[in-house]
Amino acid sequence: MKSKGTQKINAKIILASGSPQRKALLRWTGLPFTVKPSRVEEHGRITSNCADLVRKNAVLKAEDVAGRTKEGIIIGADTVVYIGNKHILGKPRNQREARQTLKILFSSARWVYTGIAVVDARSGIKAVSYEKTRVFMNPLSDEEITRYHKKVAPYDKAGGFDIEGYGCIFIKRIEGCYTNVIGLPMAKLAVMLKEFGINLLG
Repeated sequence: MKSKGTQKINAKIILASGSPQRKALLRWTGLPFTVKPSRVEEHGRITSNCADLVRKNAVLKAEDVAGRTKEGIIIGADTVVYIGNKHILGKPRNQREARQTLKILFSSARWVYTGIAVVDARSGIKAVSYEKTRVFMNPLSDEEITRYHKKVAPYDKAGGFDIEGYGCIFIKRIEGCYTNVIGLPMAKLAVMLKEFGINLLG
């Protein structure tokens, strides 16, 4: 169920994520917000399709924070890289996994999926959607991967890469939303927030 502009533009905004990338994107809009990371454990397996997985995780995160908040508009998000056959890549857990993950991404074009959930903590009204972007990369040598990881920490990023920093050196092109690859599709979010009476352009 979606709202129809029932919130005031100055409604309290809460980002249910500690992601530095998501915080930076939302901060760029100038919209005042606070950060309250969710405490839920994400689903890590695809049971139907990737879009369904990221939507479910985004709702879990947003509703967890909404349940601990009396009022406000909660934004939850979940980003994964889909590599086919119901397999996904999340955040690498160690250096070895980060290297292996990049090599998998270099082997073929991959899809980055982000689920978004916007929840009104007071009424429980929510809007849920997702975005996907296809990413094409040029392969790096083992030495270049090592150099990249010395410049970019891979552990807080789905797929272990960035597009807004040094990752642009080997990401040759994308098809779809750029900010989705960073972790928060802003065009999609802007449309969803309008349903709650919030316009990112003021």
